[in-house]
Amino acid sequence: MAPPVATAPATPSAIPGAPSIDDAAREVVEWLLLEGRHAPGFEPMMDRFCRRLMASGVPLLRAVCALPLLHPQIRTIAFFWRRNAEQVEIATRAHGTETSDEYLTSPFATLIEDGADGLRYRLEQMEPPYPYPVFAELKAQGATDYVAMTVLFAGGRRNVLSFTTDRPGGFSTADLALVDAVLPALGAVLETLALRRLATTVLDTYVGHRTGARILSGDIRRGTGANVRAVLWYCDLRGFTSLADRLPREELIALLNGYFEIMGGAVESRGGEIMKFIGDAMLAIFPLEESDPTGAAACTKALDAAQEALTDMAARNAERSAWGQPTLRCGIALHMGEVMYGNIGSANRLDFTVIGPAVNLVSRIEGLCSRLDRNVLTSAEVAEACASRLVSVGWHPVKGLNDPIEVYGLKEKTGTNEGTDE
Repeated sequence: MAPPVATAPATPSAIPGAPSIDDAAREVVEWLLLEGRHAPGFEPMMDRFCRRLMASGVPLLRAVCALPLLHPQIRTIAFFWRRNAEQVEIATRAHGTETSDEYLTSPFATLIEDGADGLRYRLEQMEPPYPYPVFAELKAQGATDYVAMTVLFAGGRRNVLSFTTDRPGGFSTADLALVDAVLPALGAVLETLALRRLATTVLDTYVGHRTGARILSGDIRRGTGANVRAVLWYCDLRGFTSLADRLPREELIALLNGYFEIMGGAVESRGGEIMKFIGDAMLAIFPLEESDPTGAAACTKALDAAQEALTDMAARNAERSAWGQPTLRCGIALHMGEVMYGNIGSANRLDFTVIGPAVNLVSRIEGLCSRLDRNVLTSAEVAEACASRLVSVGWHPVKGLNDPIEVYGLKEKTGTNEGTDE
């Protein structure tokens, strides 16, 4: 078995002895800095970069780029370019996979975890057993040579690129010199794209996709916003204070995450957007589209989401009860109205959210759920748009309003304590 060729950390090149940059490498570097960095994402940039290398004479069969991410669910994202594939393949790895055998027995683990700068294996000269299981797959595809190297981002974060060829004899010295020469420029472009993706990921995670898009588009000044008609969703977990007093912190956090996963999942699966979590409560909106002037479509989506959430909650409660754990109950309120959707806050700390009387009213309606022993209550505005699914449960006073309001509940029985016979 041929030994690997590992690079020395002290040298500026990823491949020792690489000659100086030539015209072919200069053309690739210029393309990266002038055009590649403006690519709309990793996939098109990766495809164009690899085809540039091939046009410069580098005989690629496959290339892989693996980037660690700052993401609540994903640890690493990898982009697979193949010479005969129509598009770049994307694979994500969840947190925890860094301890899996698949990862720990890969060349990338040697580079990321063990600190190697580069590896080279002449696959055509090797026979089993291979140092890395992936080599069996590559040899079956006709690969003759494999090179992997690290690309450092600012702060020392390690990313990995690998290149495979099927040319007899493998990569030439000139091939590797070209790749080595363009590596710093490629790293700068990859970091730019990674930061762009990071900004999108963080905003999607913490403020939602629709709001994140508005912020990235430049809507960031305090006081800016727009009036939006929407169906408002407000849900609250009942008995949370008692649970918080009794349960250990880890169990309480897991309980809340499971509850919000059900509520938020139902909202987002039907096009709603979560505005914020407030303790054990959640505020979300279903904006009215231009094609939905009466709000009937938005109200239907919100009601469907509420029923799905209650069904999933009932299933989760059955599991919790079987394990001797406390079950959960919640109230969901829906109201349709106009809100101001925009930036509010102090000079240095802003919140992009919805405000207005409609927000106050939906929270007050939710407060009636416990008193009326209802899981779902809506305003008359929602009931007018979805009359066939709702029934009046009377007029009731709410805090902040002089006159009582009429509220409505679901006709169908969903989850627990929901129906018309209470």
